[in-house]
Amino acid sequence: MGGLGRREGGEERRGEERRGEERRGEEKRGRREGEGEGGGRGEERRGSRREEKRGEERRGEERRGEERRRGEERRGEAQSTETHTKIHYTTDSIEDTKEKVGYLLVYHLIFIMFIWTYWQTIFTKPMTPLKEFHLSHADKELLQREDREESQQEILRRIAKDLPIYTRTNSGAIRFCERCQLLKPDRSHHCSVCDKCVLKMDHHCPWVNNCVGFSNYKFFMQFLAYSLLYCLFITATDFQYFIKFWMAGGRAHFRLKEYLNKLPDTQAKFHILFLFFSASMFSVSLAALFIYHCWLVCKNRSTLEAVRSPVFGHGTDKNGFSLGFSKNFLQVFGNESKYWPVPVFSSLGDGCSFPTGPVNLDPEQPSSPSGSSLNGATEARHFYPKPLRESQSRLLISAHSWSECDNATDKDRGASNPGMVMENEA
Repeated sequence: MGGLGRREGGEERRGEERRGEERRGEEKRGRREGEGEGGGRGEERRGSRREEKRGEERRGEERRGEERRRGEERRGEAQSTETHTKIHYTTDSIEDTKEKVGYLLVYHLIFIMFIWTYWQTIFTKPMTPLKEFHLSHADKELLQREDREESQQEILRRIAKDLPIYTRTNSGAIRFCERCQLLKPDRSHHCSVCDKCVLKMDHHCPWVNNCVGFSNYKFFMQFLAYSLLYCLFITATDFQYFIKFWMAGGRAHFRLKEYLNKLPDTQAKFHILFLFFSASMFSVSLAALFIYHCWLVCKNRSTLEAVRSPVFGHGTDKNGFSLGFSKNFLQVFGNESKYWPVPVFSSLGDGCSFPTGPVNLDPEQPSSPSGSSLNGATEARHFYPKPLRESQSRLLISAHSWSECDNATDKDRGASNPGMVMENEA
C-alpha cells in the first residue's frame, strides 16, 4: 500500500511539473507574441514619424519655393518699375511736344556750329609771309658773304626800308628768320612744329593740331564759344535728371547699397553721372580759356605778345597794336556783322601789316609829310600784288576803316602815323 501511494504521489508531481512547464511555455509564447506585436507597433510609429518628417520637409520646400517665387515677382515688378521710370526720365519727362522740339533744334544747331568751327580751325592752313618779305637770290648771296653781324644788319635794314616792318628784336635788330630766309612781318613768328613762319601767330594748338594765326584765329574764337555753349547746354539739360536719379519719394538718399548690389539701373545712373560731371568740367576749362582770348581780342594782342610784348623803334609797348575795343574787335571779326557768328573768313587786313598806336614812331621808316591825308594809305596798299586770294579780297579793310581819326587830332599830331602809311623811298 505504501508503494502504491508513493507512485501515485510521484505521478501527481510529474503531472504538476508538466502543467507548470506548459504554463511557462504558454507564458513564453505569450511574451514572444507580445514582444512581436510591440515591435511591429514601434516600427509603425517610427515609419509614421519618418513620413511626417518627409511631409514637413516637402511643405518647407514648397514654402521656400513660394517665397522665392514671390521674391522674384517683387524684384521683377521693381525692375519693371525702375525701367519704366528711367524711360520716363529720358523720354517722357518732357511732356510738352514744343519743348521737345525746341531742345532738339537748339542742340543740333549748337552741335553743327561746333563741328563746323572745329573743322575750319583744323583744316585752315596758316598764312605765310608774302614773297616781298623773302630775300632775293642776290640778297642771300650778299648776306652770306658778310661775316660781321653789323654788316648783315645793314643789309637787312636796307631791305626793310621798303617793307611795312616796325617791330624789332629786343636788341633793336631787324627780325630775320634764318630758317625761312625772310624778314619777319610784324606779329609773325616761326613755328617749330609747322616749320614755317606764320602771320600773326598766336600759338600752336595741339588740340586742333594746327597753328592758330591770322587765317584761322576767328575760327578758333568761334570754336571756343560754340564748344563752351555746347557743354553748358548739356550741363543745364542734364542737371534735372541728375537730381531726379538721386531722389526717392522727394527725399535724397544714398544709393551705395544699390550700387553694391548691382541694380539693373546702375549703368544708366553712371552715364548720367559721367555726362554731367564731364560737361561741367569742360565748361569750366573752356570758360577760362574763352575769357582769356576775349581779353586778348579786346587788347589786340596774341598769346605770344601777351607773354612777350612787341618791341618797336621807341621801345617795348604791350599796347602797340591796340586801337580801342571796337576797332580791335573788328580787326578779328570784320566789318560785316552777318559774318560774325559763322566760320567764314572776314578778318581785316592782309596779315603782313597792322595799324599801330600813335606813339609807335619808327625813325628807321619813312614818315609821311605833315598834313598828308589818309588817302595815301589807300595807295600804299597797292604795294602788294596779291595780298589775299579772291574769296578774301572782298572783305579787306579800306584805309578809312583802319583809322577813323578826326581832322583835329591829325592837325594836333602834325604828322600821320608811319604805322598807318606805307611809302616807298625813291
